[in-house]
Amino acid sequence: MAEPTARSADGRAGDPLDGHPDDRAVDHADGQIDAPDGAASVGGSLFGRLHPIGWAASIFALAAVVATAVGADLLIGRMPWWLWALTLAVIAASTSAAVLHGLRLAIDTVATFTGRLAMILAWVIFFLQLFNVITRYTNDWFDTDILFAETVSLAWMSFGMLFLLGVNYGVREGINPRIDFWWAEFSNRRKAWLDFIMHTVFFFPFLILGIRILKPYAAVALGYNRFANGGAGEWPAGWRVWESWVTSVNAGELPAGPIRAFIFIAFILWAAQIFAEMIKTGFIIVGREDLADLHAIEAPLRIE
Repeated sequence: MAEPTARSADGRAGDPLDGHPDDRAVDHADGQIDAPDGAASVGGSLFGRLHPIGWAASIFALAAVVATAVGADLLIGRMPWWLWALTLAVIAASTSAAVLHGLRLAIDTVATFTGRLAMILAWVIFFLQLFNVITRYTNDWFDTDILFAETVSLAWMSFGMLFLLGVNYGVREGINPRIDFWWAEFSNRRKAWLDFIMHTVFFFPFLILGIRILKPYAAVALGYNRFANGGAGEWPAGWRVWESWVTSVNAGELPAGPIRAFIFIAFILWAAQIFAEMIKTGFIIVGREDLADLHAIEAPLRIE
């Protein structure tokens, strides 16, 4: 069932920051955005101004302080300085609806770009597979079938890249499967609470863990030798870097290093989009649906 789009008093739908003087959110010089009629204001006390992401980041920072004080051997007890700075920056940004809204729009723009690349890549895969089908019946004209094997391997890699490029776009468009007969009856606020808790407690930490694990994996795929220099690691010398990339085990031995390294980048894009979804759901929780970019999602009819 399609959900309603956030609309103004006269029935218009669109960007809440288009500057309409009557019922749109107004961006002031102090970085605050006025709430439209009927919405909760992001202003006043610190409790009223802090986005739910700010409270989640504050709890995380408090846990990190305790873990550091007791000397815990976990990552939260020995965070690098840049992670402390990032946590404090998130807390500071959560006091400004304008900053979070702008950040969310920027992340969504990246998802639009990668989604378009994935759509283009889908056509590339189509023509690669078409070539595979044609050469399957014309391969007898050649003395070797290595070209056929290379295109098959390239099609497999392209299909993997298609998923990696489109995963953040899919999250933004809400194509992830849900229990529809149960989920569809929830109010926007209840959906927002459920998504925010699941993303904050489970999904986002999982992606951060994945990024941490995939970083050395991506480096090795691109030729990094972690056993060189007595275990200190070393990147290959020279400008012909592709010679040190990991190659495919399939016929043709196409370089597989870049696509393996892109798994690491895809997890970063995925985590960024989940963060944008946390911003959206947080706005809904505090009554700022005008900043949550609600839009109708066409769902197939259910036969029950």
